[in-house]
Amino acid sequence: ADLDLGAAVNKNVQRCKFKKPTPVQKYAIPSALQGRDLMACAQTGSGKTAAFCFPIIAGILKKGLQGGHMNRKTYPLALVLSPTRELASQIHEESRKFAYQTGVASCVIYGGAPAVEQFRAMERGCDLLIATPGRLIDLIDRAKISLSRCVYLALDEADRMLDMGFEPQIRQIVEQRDMPPCGERQTMLFSATFPREIQRMAADFLDDYIFLTVGRVGSSHALITQSVERVNSYHEKSEMLLDLVEAVPGLTLVFVETKRGADQLEDFLFTNGKPATSIHGDRTQQEREAALKSFRSGKTPILVATDVAARGLDIPHVTHVINFDLPSDIDDYTHRIGRTGRAGKKGRATALFLESKDGQIARSLVDLMSEANQEVPTWLTQVSGNSFGGGGRRRGGGGGNRFGGRDYRSGGGGGGGGGGGWGREVLRIFSGRSPRHPHNRARRVMKFGQLFAASTASTAPSVREQVRARVGRRHGRATTIAATMTRGEFSG
Repeated sequence: ADLDLGAAVNKNVQRCKFKKPTPVQKYAIPSALQGRDLMACAQTGSGKTAAFCFPIIAGILKKGLQGGHMNRKTYPLALVLSPTRELASQIHEESRKFAYQTGVASCVIYGGAPAVEQFRAMERGCDLLIATPGRLIDLIDRAKISLSRCVYLALDEADRMLDMGFEPQIRQIVEQRDMPPCGERQTMLFSATFPREIQRMAADFLDDYIFLTVGRVGSSHALITQSVERVNSYHEKSEMLLDLVEAVPGLTLVFVETKRGADQLEDFLFTNGKPATSIHGDRTQQEREAALKSFRSGKTPILVATDVAARGLDIPHVTHVINFDLPSDIDDYTHRIGRTGRAGKKGRATALFLESKDGQIARSLVDLMSEANQEVPTWLTQVSGNSFGGGGRRRGGGGGNRFGGRDYRSGGGGGGGGGGGWGREVLRIFSGRSPRHPHNRARRVMKFGQLFAASTASTAPSVREQVRARVGRRHGRATTIAATMTRGEFSG
């Protein structure tokens, strides 16, 4: 209610039935509206799309900016980069709702779909462009798109783009094409994890930016009940899967490691009378969209997927996530189970643990479940003690010395034992100049002038908030905000 998004955008907020901002929205949107660059690390399902779409749309309207299409070339005002075509399509649909009747036109481009149709859509108007890196570079090189008028840049699921090998393409787009330089555009970078590669990207792409984290980076949701089942063979896994999909009603998302495995498991479920569909990288865009539509509608309540669906996809009402094949990386596990327990609803996540294959992730799995106050099987603790190196990398630890808003958290605490989940979220904001501008001191953020504290003592599930803010003037220590939020504050 206190955010000046403009009458048209505020009306769309009401149309979307958003009641209260999520923690990341509550702090990211005001900062972005002030024109600050932003790096936000938040769990999957935390409302990041609205956190960058609303300020972009409101800013375009407030400044009276207009994109253009001249000489068969499109000049967008804002660019959102996304790792996958599914996520790009999802962001596009959300942005269309947020920009409804505002005059701000949104377009999406991605590979695997006819470029001609995307050209025609851009010719009708394109202020906000959502794109995958490969298709965008292709159209820039074909003189179909110019970024010379782009004043807003958002990178969604930035860590996923790096994992997929897109860093060279991203740097081409931002640094080697006609994109306005750092400082002449507003840049927002969103990531679910915090590896050193992301820190370096923030140092290169962002100027005088705010670093915001919600929860412990890489932690799992407290609303998700996690369990691990021990199996001794693939056959036992398959039989247990049949029991699991019957035990929990609603939409079930099953993760496997390979495309072939997804096809085989879909056939197995279908043969055993379980309506299932699957998505993976070899599916055409039309097949993937049809599978997602069938799953969302409940027509086929079981979706078998590779990690193509693990990041960013908005699949509401998933009640159960099953890791038929456990990933080798604990961050991938966190993203997978983040498909359930969304919008303040409870969810369930079950992992099928085959010791001969999954021993390397055991220690990280024990740590993650312990952080979220989940019951850890005794046998899993024993296996983790026998595993070498703990398995899986826990990214999000230290910051490189090139990182402008350095992470000063000790141990990355999870907010009083809540593990950084929705039940008790720790939110921190750091603000600092990029190291390329060491002579510039960090400026004050929002309207926090001095150290203050406002809290309520109640720990009941009613709304409670504890805020501490400190404004410093030295580089790298500019602003720290910690907040404890209740799970009921998710806006939807």
